[in-house]
Amino acid sequence: MQLKQIIEITDGELFNPDAPMDLELLGGCGADLMSDVLTSIRPHALLLTGLCNPQVVRTAQMADVGAIVFVRGKQPLTETVELAAEEGIPLITSPYGMFELCGRLYQAGLPSSEVNIDERCDD
Repeated sequence: MQLKQIIEITDGELFNPDAPMDLELLGGCGADLMSDVLTSIRPHALLLTGLCNPQVVRTAQMADVGAIVFVRGKQPLTETVELAAEEGIPLITSPYGMFELCGRLYQAGLPSSEVNIDERCDD
């Protein structure tokens, strides 16, 4: 799915106006734990998150994430926007929550980019 389609579906606002609107994203993943992003996302995915600090961009760069959508209308720090521009990672904010955004994108044809991890969650 192209970046311009994602912006339309999410009612998104793009922070890097020079981002290529024809950028192809192969799937999506919603996560707030950056350790989950590093271990369970496929390359060239769209990351949906409620975190908007520079570490999100650094994690996205290491995981080869194609673009980031901030949920619930969150506004990234200036430092985050600048780092994303340097790394060539488009940033979008959407007024919708993560659950609704995942549903909207999946219903529009964006597949999941999550890899199942055989991991036990200990309390």
